[in-house]
Amino acid sequence: MAEVSFAEWTPDGRVRQPVFQGLRNDKAASAITRETATEASRAAAPSANRAGTVKVSHPERIIDPSTGLKKLNLVRYYESIGEWMLPHLKDRPVSLVRGPRGISGQLFFQRHDDNLSIPGLRELDPALSPGQAALLEVPTAEALISAAQMNVIEFHTWNSTIRNIDKPDRMVFDLDPGAGVAWTHVQEAALLTRALLTELGLASWLKTSGGKGLHVVVPLAPRLSYDAVKDFSQAIVQHLAQTIPARFVAKRGPANRVGRIFVDYLRNKHGATTAAAFSAPTRPGLGVSTPVAWEQLATLKSGAQWTISTAREHLSFQKTAPWAGYWTSGQTLTAAMKILGFKARPAKR
Repeated sequence: MAEVSFAEWTPDGRVRQPVFQGLRNDKAASAITRETATEASRAAAPSANRAGTVKVSHPERIIDPSTGLKKLNLVRYYESIGEWMLPHLKDRPVSLVRGPRGISGQLFFQRHDDNLSIPGLRELDPALSPGQAALLEVPTAEALISAAQMNVIEFHTWNSTIRNIDKPDRMVFDLDPGAGVAWTHVQEAALLTRALLTELGLASWLKTSGGKGLHVVVPLAPRLSYDAVKDFSQAIVQHLAQTIPARFVAKRGPANRVGRIFVDYLRNKHGATTAAAFSAPTRPGLGVSTPVAWEQLATLKSGAQWTISTAREHLSFQKTAPWAGYWTSGQTLTAAMKILGFKARPAKR
């Protein structure tokens, strides 16, 4: 028997936003009945068209025809996931993908405010992006919910923070399977990528992409330029492709990766972005990019293992954060470059 706190009962008898509190052995299961909410708890519960303090316009609009998930489901998902997601958004320039008519309608990619004026979004110092409009940041839970209310579905972040905008503090490898690649081969590719990084003396962390693939992330001390980090990540991918050509390819494009996996190192360019942890993609099913422990890899069924309907419940049952060590593991690339025989290009003047 388990004790679970939750926001409310749904019309079909399910609990909304459940949080696992622990196992119980002080009562018999047969003695448990459905509790009736008190007036106080009813008052505190969100209304049908609200998420926190944000009123949701067009809450019943279907945003994913494949599942019937609505705009209100998406906004409430981001409301429930804020404490987990904000550390991955804080102090980073963000790019937003908006779908006013859902994932099957026209999508808009947004890096700047463009007079949209999403409440709570922060415009960054224009000096961080010379010659263009100010970049944006999602600094608070309120901003995250407001963005979802304004039809933002995806949140993508830079590999650097505003403190060192030109020096990335992570290196990302996006494992993108081509046509005909079995999921077991994607899992194997993640392990092989991790093995090479380990040989280079680099610890790495894993997350699902929310789509077909997986992301392998290497936290860095922000010391090198984007050019140096991107070039080194390309050298790593080329080494994988040359060593195991039956599994990996270093050239992008669908024709090049039929039956193989393109490890996208271009995520490491200046200004490039990657789906933030816990972001939903504009893909049928609304899977979620979820950090996982390497020990969980074998149990994954796809890169969209969890969706906006199941991700928060999954996190409620995690005893330890799978990326707990990530935040204190800034690594340098000097030794790794030497092992791989990589020489950085001279810095541009």
